[in-house]
Amino acid sequence: MSFKTRLLVFILPFIFSTSLVFAQTFTSSNLPLVFINTNGQTIVDDPKIHASMGIVWNGPGIRNGVKDPRNDFNGNISIEIRGSSSQQFQKKSYGFEIKTLDWLDMDVSLLGMPQENDWILYAPYTDKTMIRDVLSYTLDASLGNYAPRCRYVELFVNNVYEGVYVLMEKIKRNKNRVDIAKLLTTDISGENLTGGYIIKIDKTTGSGGDGWSSSYLNVNNSTYYQYDYPKSTVITPEQKSYIKNYVDNMETALYREKFTGIGSYHDYLNDTSFIDFMIMNELAKNVDGYRLSSYLFKDKNGLINCGPIWDFNLTYGNADYYDGWMTTGFEYQNNLGGDYWQNPFWWNKLMKDPAYVLKLKRRWSWIRKHEFTSQHINFVADSLTNLLAEAQVRNYQRWTGVIGKYIWPNYYVGPTYVSEVIWMKDWITQRLAYLDKQWYYDFTGNDKLLADAPASVYPNPFVDKVEVRLPNTTIGNAVAELYNQNGSLVWKKNTVVQNGYLPLEISGCRPGMYILRITQNGNALFNGKIVKVE
Repeated sequence: MSFKTRLLVFILPFIFSTSLVFAQTFTSSNLPLVFINTNGQTIVDDPKIHASMGIVWNGPGIRNGVKDPRNDFNGNISIEIRGSSSQQFQKKSYGFEIKTLDWLDMDVSLLGMPQENDWILYAPYTDKTMIRDVLSYTLDASLGNYAPRCRYVELFVNNVYEGVYVLMEKIKRNKNRVDIAKLLTTDISGENLTGGYIIKIDKTTGSGGDGWSSSYLNVNNSTYYQYDYPKSTVITPEQKSYIKNYVDNMETALYREKFTGIGSYHDYLNDTSFIDFMIMNELAKNVDGYRLSSYLFKDKNGLINCGPIWDFNLTYGNADYYDGWMTTGFEYQNNLGGDYWQNPFWWNKLMKDPAYVLKLKRRWSWIRKHEFTSQHINFVADSLTNLLAEAQVRNYQRWTGVIGKYIWPNYYVGPTYVSEVIWMKDWITQRLAYLDKQWYYDFTGNDKLLADAPASVYPNPFVDKVEVRLPNTTIGNAVAELYNQNGSLVWKKNTVVQNGYLPLEISGCRPGMYILRITQNGNALFNGKIVKVE
């Protein structure tokens, strides 16, 4: 099987797995099938109910039948409806936890993704292409960031076909998700108190709610920060005080436009992560990208990082409010004075710092020549829609009246699935052209800041081949080494880098997480986590 064929099945850190249909004769799918049985109970918003789940996944390139053994998972779950505004839709999204026979939490690997007990079944509905979220997570992961891993599936609930879903990771502190230190209730002083933390900016419906309001106004309202990790029911008063004071200090430095020297915002936040976060949200023109569904995290002794990205269904022109349909302009500049949920003031402050803007432009121009070429973005989008070509027909037979109908908050309403995809791809082309003009930077001569563009590996997770991207001035002999989680060397190859490009075929290792290390003359060029899948 060719690399691109495999990529269509396991495309990047998040790809696909799908469930089945019963609106017509249906026997098998190219996507994984998920079957949930609630034993007559109704799935509600809260609390979770006990249920069972089975997953059919026969492997890449093999069809999955409705009568096949539940060979990827077959056991207990607790499940509830999830989401906020999305709960108005007929097609519901679900959050679920894997349980033992005694209904205790249990970590398992689903469809090749790392073990955990918390998962989401996201229901694409207002996004009629059904790829906006997965496309965004895939692109962000190609930059070397953690973004939720995904698999397309087709879902049955109580033997009723519910259409195409995305089985995906819930954002959570974990070595395979948001990889920060575990914070115990006894960690109330000293170095241990400094991390890790995850906080979120979002509506208080759904989950969470406890937190604090910023001391600074945005337009006419303050940002509300919620405790995500540790959970509000577990976090101690000392930990609440620490993370609030840390964020307060960050905001104060930004509010006062302290861009350099002691006490500048650089003492509190990692601007590289904020730049990537901004690039992803502005590329997609995400109307909720800063004010909602946004996460910040801080590791022990570390700075505040922005991310992971989350919730991109109202992107790439799919929103008819806050200029979301326009391929020009910037969402961070939107004046949302009439909305309770507003963009944090500090995005505009960051964009007043000439050094931050220059670094943003360098980053954008670099990735447009590497990870975010128009050809690559189109390839990912086409791979996803090709993967869904069969299942999308069943999905829209199940959910009749969606294609060709306005579903809040659609700007464009196309007569067919294909027209929806074509319109979105054309929108992306125009958006890229706009950003290229706004964020242009010419890498000429011996730009010493080429090193600002971090090395990256793609795809990640991978099947058997990866491409390592380094600064394009990197050439010559190099050594590639792969280490397992125990630190043992499991694979090594002497190779050659050409203009920053290093393709590798990695064989002989089992699925799992590894550290890939690239060195040249004893100096490290790349050292990062990669995940091998079947």
